[in-house]
Amino acid sequence: MSKPAVTELLQAAVTAVAGTERPGQAAMAEAVAEAVETGRHLLVQAGTGTGKSLGYLVPALAHGERVVVATATLPLQRQLVERDLPRTVEALHPLLRRRPEFAILKGRSNYLCLHRLHEGVPQEEEEGLFDPFESAAPTSKLGTDLLRLRDWSDETETGDRDDLKPGVSDRAWGQVSVSSRECLGASKCAYGAECFAEAARERAKLADVIVTNHALLAIDAIEGAPVLPGHEVLIVDEAHELVSRVTGVATGELTPGSVNRAVRRVTKLVDEKSADQLQTASETFERLMELALPGRLETLPEDLEYALMALRDAGRTCLSALGNTRDKSVQDEDAVRKQAKASIENVHDVAERVLHCSEFDVIWYERHERYGASLRVAPLSVSGLLREKLFTDRSVILTSATLKLGGDFNGVGASLGLAPEGIGGDREGEETETPPWRGLDVGSPFDYRKQGILYVAKHLTPPGREAQRGDMLDELAELVEAAGGRTLGLFSSMRGARAAAEELRGRLGLPILLQGEETLGELIRRFADDAETCLFGTLSLWQGVDVPGPNCQLVVMDRVPFPRPDDPLMSARQKAVEETGGNGFMAVAATHAALLMAQGAGRLVRATGDRGVVAVLDPRLERARYGGFLRASMPDFWYTTDPNQVRRSLAAIDEAAKQA
Repeated sequence: MSKPAVTELLQAAVTAVAGTERPGQAAMAEAVAEAVETGRHLLVQAGTGTGKSLGYLVPALAHGERVVVATATLPLQRQLVERDLPRTVEALHPLLRRRPEFAILKGRSNYLCLHRLHEGVPQEEEEGLFDPFESAAPTSKLGTDLLRLRDWSDETETGDRDDLKPGVSDRAWGQVSVSSRECLGASKCAYGAECFAEAARERAKLADVIVTNHALLAIDAIEGAPVLPGHEVLIVDEAHELVSRVTGVATGELTPGSVNRAVRRVTKLVDEKSADQLQTASETFERLMELALPGRLETLPEDLEYALMALRDAGRTCLSALGNTRDKSVQDEDAVRKQAKASIENVHDVAERVLHCSEFDVIWYERHERYGASLRVAPLSVSGLLREKLFTDRSVILTSATLKLGGDFNGVGASLGLAPEGIGGDREGEETETPPWRGLDVGSPFDYRKQGILYVAKHLTPPGREAQRGDMLDELAELVEAAGGRTLGLFSSMRGARAAAEELRGRLGLPILLQGEETLGELIRRFADDAETCLFGTLSLWQGVDVPGPNCQLVVMDRVPFPRPDDPLMSARQKAVEETGGNGFMAVAATHAALLMAQGAGRLVRATGDRGVVAVLDPRLERARYGGFLRASMPDFWYTTDPNQVRRSLAAIDEAAKQA
C-alpha cells in the first residue's frame, strides 16, 4: 500500500487542531518531506502565523524514522508535547496505520534526583541550614520549597522541574538535582530503578519523535558521549538561536566562587598535602581576580598563566587522590566524592583549556556587580563544529520566522558552517567540506504592508555614548501618547529602558511597566490585559512577547541593537572576518542587529486582525549604508519617515481599537 501524500496528511492534522491550512504551511511540509527523503539539508523561513510546527511534524511523522526536534524555548517545547504532537498523532493514525510515539528529553539537572532528595545534600550546602526534610514547620522560603518538593516527588510521574506548579527557587532546586557529572549512575545508585532522568531517557529510546532543547543538542554534539538516541532526521526550530546556544554550551568559566567551592568539597576527601596545594592555588587565583579588568586577553598575562598552571596541577593531584582514597566516616561517600570530582574536574579542564588555547579561542575577563570577576573562554566560531557534528549522517531542517537576513539565507548559513546557497558537494558524489542545502521562504499569512507601518525617525540625532537622548525621549513620549499606550518598548540596554520609563512616568498619565520590577510572565500578562499599559525592557522582550490584538499596537526600538563595541567575543569574531578579507562589521555586528530587529518587529503583527506601527528612533536605519540591509531583514511593512503621518496613523488605530 502506497504512503499517503503529505498534503493529505497535513489536511487531516490541520482539521484535528481546528486550524486553517495555509499555502506557506503546505509548501513547507512538502519541502521538509523532500529534504527528509533525499537526505539533504533545508533552511525554512516561516513567518508568524504560518503554522510551522505542523509544517515539519506531519512530514517527519510520515517518514517513519526517528526524528529529534530541538527548540530554544520552554513554551514551544510544551506546545509541541502537550498540544501539537498528541493531536497530530491522533489525526494521522488512521492514515499511517500506526501510532507514532513521542517523548521529551532534557538535561539531567532538569529532573528531580531521588538520591539527593532522600539522602541529603553533600558537603557544604548543608552547613548552616536546618534539616529541611525533618523540620515540621520550616520558617525559611528554602525550607518551604524543599518540603513542597518532597511532597511533589510522591505525586509526579516525570520529576521534570517544568511540571512543578508553582515553581521553586534555583537554590531550592539545586538541593534536589544533580548535573550529569555529579550523577552516580543508575547501576551504582540505590534509586537508579526509580530515577526520573533515566526513565525519560528510556522513553526517548522508544519514541519516534524526541523533543529536546538546543542546549542538550549542543552537549550531544560537542562532548562526544551520546545523550540523544540515534536519529535519521534533526529538526531545529527557533533556529536563529542555535549559534548562541551552542556558543554558551562551549564556553568555559572560572570564578573565585567556583574554585572555592571545589576546594571545600575536595579538601575533606584528600590528603593534607594535596589539599594545601589546591588551597594555595585557589588563594593566588582569587587575589588575581580581584584586580581583573573587564576585556579580552589577546595574550595570557604571566601572572594569570602561573595561577592557572597552579590550579591545573593542583586539580590533577586532587583528582588522582580522589581516586585512591576512601573515607568510611563520610556518610554516602560515593555521592560526596562524585560531587567533589565534578567540581575539581571543571576547574582543571577550564584552566587547561585556557593555558592551551589556540587562535580559534577567545579569552576574556568579565565583571558582574553582584558576583565579581570571572575568566571565560569560548570558541571564536562554532561554524566548523556545527558543520562537522550537526550536518553529517542525517538530514537537518532548520526553521524560524527570521532566517533571511538582508534578503538571503547566506548570513545565517555561514554561522552554521554552510557555504553560500548552491555551493557545496552532493552527497551522492564526492564528499566536500560544506554539505549541500536549500533555503526556502514560505512567507506569512499576514499582509504586512496593510497591517503595519515601519517608521524611522530620521530627524533625530544619532545615538552616541551620552547617557540620554533628549529628542529621542520627546519623540517616544509623543508616539506613546498618540497610541494611547499600547506600547512595547524595546531598548538596547537596561539603562536606556530604565531612563525612558522614569521619564515617561513623569510625563504621561499611563502605566509604564519596566522589566525587572516583576517576573517577566507577570509583566507580559499585565501588558496584555490593559490597553493603556506600556511595557519597556531589553533583550528577552525583543524575542519573547506574544500579545496579539489591540493592546500591542506600537513597538518602539530606541536604537539599532548592535553588539557592544567592547563585547570580547563579538569584537574578536569581527576582527577575524576582517583578517581574512571580509567585512567584519556586516558579517558580525550588522547580522546580529538584523536578527534582533527582525525578531523585535515580529512582536507587532501576531494575528490577521492586528494593526500598528514599528518605530525605530535611530536615524541610521534610514541614513547609513547598512540601513537597507537591516530593513530588508524586517517584515515588509509600509515605510515612512514622516513623524506627523505616523502620529495620525497611531491615533486612528487607537480610536478604531476603542470603538471595536
